Amino acid sequence: MAKILITGVTGGLGGATARFLKERITVEDIAVLVRDRESDSAKALANEGFELRLGDYDNLEGLTTAFQGIETLYFVSANDIGKRIPQHRNVVEAAKKANIKHILYTSTVRKDESSEAPLHIVVDAHVQTENWVKQSGITYTILRHNLYAEVIPMFLGSKEQLLQSKTIYLPTGNGKTAFVPREDFAEAEANILAAPSNYENKVLEFNGSEQTSFEEVSKILTKALGHPIAYVSPEVGEFEQTMASYQLPEEIIGMLVMFSLGIANGEFEQKTDDLENVLGRKTTPISTFLEEVFA
Repeated sequence: MAKILITGVTGGLGGATARFLKERITVEDIAVLVRDRESDSAKALANEGFELRLGDYDNLEGLTTAFQGIETLYFVSANDIGKRIPQHRNVVEAAKKANIKHILYTSTVRKDESSEAPLHIVVDAHVQTENWVKQSGITYTILRHNLYAEVIPMFLGSKEQLLQSKTIYLPTGNGKTAFVPREDFAEAEANILAAPSNYENKVLEFNGSEQTSFEEVSKILTKALGHPIAYVSPEVGEFEQTMASYQLPEEIIGMLVMFSLGIANGEFEQKTDDLENVLGRKTTPISTFLEEVFA
């Protein structure tokens, strides 16, 4: 089988995808991109039999070298939103230079691509990257992700914090999200990588099987924790002032506002069966996910 390179392996998605893929094809056909061969995570991957390739999204020349001999590239979007555009340009350019045959890119679902949209800075980087991939002449599969279920505990804090406040306090209004646990994304994308020719030049919308509001999250957590958890959706100004009073960093407050308003505006209230079709089942229920995280 042709060689596959998986990026983002020291993060949650890439590492999980590599391990699911290892169950489907021989590990000798899988390489993984790391920035430091001597890191504990890189050594663990090497011990599992994955070939390590050294590269960094900031270094075009290094990426081009790392991509040599690779047929299929699993391109996980960069973590640093502010650096995504130059980093993603490097990845696509390196893929062209190295004669990559197929790129699978993890993008985002969206409803509003305008500059006035709350999530414009996030969406714009993905839109530009999708265009670069499509214009590269390389066979592509665009994987548009809904929000990770893992953002819920990130937004709410720890179980102890939640039990202390007994309140979900976010300006998400009545907006709903088709949350997907990271493991479901990884399993589906390993399925695609094991047979990429079935998904050539396709755009897939990966949404969860259910659409959930944070008011509904509060009800799930009330049952799971055995304590009443209220839901309050404040005005943005009040939310910002309250978070600042707890000495939360300004950039974190900005991120919470940006995604909360995106949820309130219905950016993530999406319904497609692409993910279910690739998984061969419904996605993990959010109640199951939350019970495992918080109970």
